[in-house]
Amino acid sequence: MTGYGVFAPPGEQPRVGYRSDDGILDLSSLGPAFRESTLNAFLAEGPDAWARAYEQVTELLGRGPELVPERGVDTLLPFAVGDYVDFYSSLEHATNLGRLFRPDSEPLLPNWRWLPVGYHGRAGTVVVTGTEIVRPSGQRKAPAEASPTFAPSRRLDIELELGFVAGAPSAVGKPVSASAFREHVFGVVLVNDWSARDIQAWEYQPLGPFLGKSFATSISAWVTPLDALDGAWVPGPAQDPGPLPYLRVDGEWNLDIDLEVELNGEVVSRTTARGLYWSMPQQLAHATVNGASIRTGDLFASGTISGAEPGTEGSLIELTWNGERPLRLADGSERTFLEDGDEVVLLGRAGALELGEVRGRIVASRR
Repeated sequence: MTGYGVFAPPGEQPRVGYRSDDGILDLSSLGPAFRESTLNAFLAEGPDAWARAYEQVTELLGRGPELVPERGVDTLLPFAVGDYVDFYSSLEHATNLGRLFRPDSEPLLPNWRWLPVGYHGRAGTVVVTGTEIVRPSGQRKAPAEASPTFAPSRRLDIELELGFVAGAPSAVGKPVSASAFREHVFGVVLVNDWSARDIQAWEYQPLGPFLGKSFATSISAWVTPLDALDGAWVPGPAQDPGPLPYLRVDGEWNLDIDLEVELNGEVVSRTTARGLYWSMPQQLAHATVNGASIRTGDLFASGTISGAEPGTEGSLIELTWNGERPLRLADGSERTFLEDGDEVVLLGRAGALELGEVRGRIVASRR
């Protein structure tokens, strides 16, 4: 089984379904929230309703019901995104980028081991898997150039991430503790936070990512509920120094999810989410500790997930070491960054449970 999403058979209205290995279970008979064009009404009902629905789904699928074939069915953005926050939670990814851009300094900036670094992205450009990604344009300036130019990005990249989706909202001024994670979070999705590295490099200091990130973020059409992941939680890595009290978590708070990146049908990276330095409950606690509220449909993403070994990096800038070590594909071509026509697919699996894929093809700039 994969998770909940919104689908529309040809000529019919959208409704909520649950994707299994064999097709889509139509859930519209379960109540008004399942006859909507987004999951938001269902998400807002909270954890007791989520648990009841998952029990019903499991029971229905166990009866061998008639399923809707996926072929020919439109899948929609599964939820209306309230806010979008992207973190920087992988120690290996942050270390790799630090070594690339600050070779004569410590790779990690002083704050990195003390808090989950993040930025607020653009909710309006979160798109569902299968949406074409238009090559963005913006200001670029190479180190040897005297001034910037405006043109399509030449260093278009991917970011392999795991996101979580908020259901039950919180009140403004009331932080959400790490221990309250499951009271507010409904499930997880794979995320590709497309990045124009040349635009990003020129603009991001001193305030951080802007146009280099805001043009598109792709997510799965299917949200895997936490109820389906009960057996996938594992302890995270040791944190040194120990986190401040509001970020302390005990027990198993990382998800053991294996991840893959395919480029033009060829696997170019295999990694896992189990080693993320900052866990999802810590990300949520940090995002709200100042009193910021969460809303139904808020999306929080982990940041690029990379491992320590070659071939486990979750972005091309790492896989090719900023273009110095091109990837050679099976057809003999080479890639440093994405070319028009390239298709990227992100895949995830927790044991026998497959997460919804994230697929996107690059098309030429419309500038």
